[in-house]
Amino acid sequence: MINSRKLKIFNDPIYGFITIPNGLIFDLINHPYFQRLRRISQMGLSYLVYPGAHHTRFHHALGSMHLMQNALQLLEYKGVEVSEEEKEGLYVAILLHDIGHGPFSHAMEHSIVESTDHEHISLQFMEALNKIFNGRLTLAISIFKGEYEKRFLNQLVSSQLDMDRLDYLKRDSFYTGVAEGNINSERLITMLNVVDGNLVVEEKGIYSVEKFLMARRFMYWQVYLHKTGIVAEQLLIRILKRAKEIMHEGQIVVCSNALRYFMEHRIEKKNFNKETLSIFSKLDDVDVLAAIKSWQDHTDFVLSTLCEMLINRQFLKVKLKNSPIDKAVLQKHMDRVKVKHNLSDHETTYFVFEGKIENKAYDRHHQNINILRKNRKLIDVAKASDQLNLKALSKTVTKYYICYPKDSV
Repeated sequence: MINSRKLKIFNDPIYGFITIPNGLIFDLINHPYFQRLRRISQMGLSYLVYPGAHHTRFHHALGSMHLMQNALQLLEYKGVEVSEEEKEGLYVAILLHDIGHGPFSHAMEHSIVESTDHEHISLQFMEALNKIFNGRLTLAISIFKGEYEKRFLNQLVSSQLDMDRLDYLKRDSFYTGVAEGNINSERLITMLNVVDGNLVVEEKGIYSVEKFLMARRFMYWQVYLHKTGIVAEQLLIRILKRAKEIMHEGQIVVCSNALRYFMEHRIEKKNFNKETLSIFSKLDDVDVLAAIKSWQDHTDFVLSTLCEMLINRQFLKVKLKNSPIDKAVLQKHMDRVKVKHNLSDHETTYFVFEGKIENKAYDRHHQNINILRKNRKLIDVAKASDQLNLKALSKTVTKYYICYPKDSV
């Protein structure tokens, strides 16, 4: 249990004091697996667009746990039964929900470990910690996987209106200074209830839900999918790809042991074992940044140039369009860059490329947000709202981009 002389609270710039509910949570926070989150950027390379966005996954995990405490207190007040064991399971599940993120969070999600998302790795961490803590995390894992009988417990951790989203929107808005993303998470939590085992929002909270969905849309297009952030992430992905490529050709590529392991081995979901997890737990933003700083001086033109671009924020030009990129335009830039720098076709694709980004602010078909009317009937928020644009938010919006060096025009 918590020693009374140990720190029991965290001072958070968003919520003020965050209290640690029990000894298990305290010990989990103190574990090296969780402390690693202090060295994982919450928003990847977004600080290259918004200078204040230097907060970490550690901040976010604690904030989400704090909101979970508030939500449980509110639901209990409304007569929803949650046992002490279920409370602890929820605290653990929300605290560890993002523990599987690799360096720079989503930016390198499929680069370090291929075809494996952070949720799968989070589960590996939770199962490893469950053995260390003699089965105390079993209920949390069941809730996290959506297997526990009370569906609303999983929905508090992972849904269209979960504590994860309520924290990251408010937190990311605060640290980026993008006021449009600021939501009233306290108001939303106050409007929560449970009907037939599912999480719902009371009718008087409908405008708060509308604001939440609109804020999510603003944050995605203005922050998470900002075109400068997109090109920075693409440079990072291509740097690692090129480093792997020339390493396998026999060239010397200096980096940390943890990063080297994932560059030398093709790690996927099927071969992500205990040894892999142990090495992954030693990998963070510092490994990648140190490598990029070192690789600026590499003899390989492609690798060194890409690293210099990222370190010095001398990005490729990026253009966003509503329709697919014209192949002739792409080829024009390819030809110019290839000739100017005497590159092969393959090498040129590191500097000239296209892609697309998609966003759906409200996925009503996956797990919708139900509004509880005064007559006790449930209705989807998009139908209950008098805002026509809420239905539009449930459609996928696709944008296309092209990147190329600024001096190739």
